[in-house]
Formats: sequence, structure tokens, C-alpha cells
Amino acid sequence: MKQLINKYIEKIIFDQKTLESKIKELATWVNQTYKNNNNLIVIGLLKGSFPFMAQLIKDIDIDFIIDFMTVSSYNGDLRTSGSVKVILDLANDIMNKDVLIVEDIVDTGKTMHKVIDLLKSRNPKSLKVITLLNKPSGRQIAFEPDKYGFLIENEFVVGFGFDYKEKLRQLPFIGILKKEFIK
Repeated sequence: MKQLINKYIEKIIFDQKTLESKIKELATWVNQTYKNNNNLIVIGLLKGSFPFMAQLIKDIDIDFIIDFMTVSSYNGDLRTSGSVKVILDLANDIMNKDVLIVEDIVDTGKTMHKVIDLLKSRNPKSLKVITLLNKPSGRQIAFEPDKYGFLIENEFVVGFGFDYKEKLRQLPFIGILKKEFIK
């Protein structure tokens, strides 16, 4: 069945099947990386990582605790505000635990820098980052995730958790937003 393109989408860059296949590969990496682990905490950075994390955990074979943080630097806009704000902090103590941060995209690096500094101050045993999308062209702070699904160019994407003004997250694919809809 051909996937219908939403009226806001210029082009689909990753369809649902491609996303699901890549996320299975990423889950295999998690299983290998933490195969002898019994104290893993998987932390999703809300809201964008939610679809990615939901798909990822289906194929993780080891036991782990799920937690979430809400951090924001975009405020639903096209560009980062430059200020990273923690809106919701973790419910679990991460001291001496292995921590895997699940992120939707690493773009400027500012959000990851702030989150990693905060979490390192809580003395985890280890701290790694897995992200669905890696956009090195947007980096303002040197940072590379431990594992990523796809490299992308300097495009503004929506769908599969990525939003424009809090909308379009529900699309089952990742696409480029038509420029005429960007205000």
C-alpha cells in the first residue's frame, strides 16, 4: 500500500518500514552493549523521543527501568531558543546505574550537553546516548552520540515524534516540512 503524503510534507525521507527496520538494528546494539547488565535505566527525552523509544524497547531483550525527562530548547519553534530548560526530571536515582539516554535528534548539541552534565553529577556507573537522527551540520557544541540511526542534512523534519509548533508528531514517517507552512 502506498503511503499518502500529508499536505504539509514536501518529501518523506524515512518511511515507516525504513524506521522500523533501523530501530530493530538499534535495539540489537542496545542488547549487545548491555548484555551482561542488570541495572540499566533507559531515559527518554520527551516529547520527541516517545515514538522512537516505544518502538525501540519492543526489541530490547534485557531487563531495564524506564524513566523520562522533559527538556526543551525549541519551544515548538523552528530554531532552538539557545536556552535548555528541564521541565520534568527523573523519578529514579541513577547513582551507580548504567544509563542510556534515548533522544529523537542530536542537532545543536546544547540539549545533550546540559542533560549529560546534569546526569553525570548524579554519578551513574555509565552514561550513553542513542538517537534516531544525527544532524552534525547543526552542531554548536561538540558532541557525538554513542549510536544513531540516520545522518540527516540541515532540513527541518516532522513526523514520528518530530513536531512543528507541537503538531505533526503523529505521522508514521519522517518528512521535510513544506517551506510555505513555516511561519
